[in-house]
Amino acid sequence: MYYSIRHLTKFLYSNQVSESMMETRMHPRSDQNQRCLTFHLSVSPRCRVFSYRDHLANHVHHFDIPGMHGQLVIVAESLVEVQPAAQVPAFLAPDAWRDLDAMVEQGDYWEMLLPSEFTEPTPALDELAAELDVRRRDDPLMVLHNLNRQIYEHFDYKPKSTKVDSPIDLALGAKAGVCQDFAHIMIALVRSKLRIPCRYVSGYLFHGESDLDRSISSATHAWVEALIPPLGWVGFDPTNWLVAGDRHIRTAIGRDYADVPPTHGIFRGRAASELTVAVRVTASLGAPSFDQDLPVPEDWSTLVEKATRLPEQPPPPTRQQQMAQQQQDTV
Repeated sequence: MYYSIRHLTKFLYSNQVSESMMETRMHPRSDQNQRCLTFHLSVSPRCRVFSYRDHLANHVHHFDIPGMHGQLVIVAESLVEVQPAAQVPAFLAPDAWRDLDAMVEQGDYWEMLLPSEFTEPTPALDELAAELDVRRRDDPLMVLHNLNRQIYEHFDYKPKSTKVDSPIDLALGAKAGVCQDFAHIMIALVRSKLRIPCRYVSGYLFHGESDLDRSISSATHAWVEALIPPLGWVGFDPTNWLVAGDRHIRTAIGRDYADVPPTHGIFRGRAASELTVAVRVTASLGAPSFDQDLPVPEDWSTLVEKATRLPEQPPPPTRQQQMAQQQQDTV
């Protein structure tokens, strides 16, 4: 399957800012069962974009926009080929826990075993672990399958109920959140209660007409991967009660969201910023020719045109308004 992905991000500032510095992680990975064939990043105002790979092999693009501007628009376009994922069994052999511990002892997995910024265990997490009976039993894969289902059933999916920097206790207390919250909660449980290396995955999920997904199609997605011998890293999507497959498109991996935000930056100036994000993922059985542009849906073209349109500036004050302002300042 081939997926064309378009990801638009717009920062609108209440006042003009003098500089913006930004780092993005929007370039899909080429590993496991997926391969990124093309990627293009457009930035407005125009600037020079640099790139590098971080220590987990995530593609990172960064840029600096010096000069006054009232908005920043980033459009990422990519074409990804995804092969059918290997079938994940329902359970493993009885000695799977022993094999897991032996592999962890021989490898360097401490980053994905220790608590991180958004996966720190709390009393509320301990209560959930007791309620769901999260402990080492049966075999590692069977416990993970069960936990994936339990989180799906225990929490409601409510967009905008939390923020990107919300601690897990907010979703635990409300029993509601978004994909990022469910991924953080599952990672915290897997690391602290099961002692299985577990990592955060950001990316996209293709929503077909017959798919009954809770997550929304117009946003990025998040799920987790746990290290299970002999299968390797196995993806679990607790938001939709899925084992990650050929509809999941991986962009970046890390300890938690703090390692892999799609955009991360600062600006210089006294202004508030308003963020708008739009994502569109379309699927096809064949790849477009490389000498042809990717087909751009009409509604997406309109969306990009509106996003890149400069903010309306107030008309300059008239002579009479200037004189009135000067009199007011004098008083």
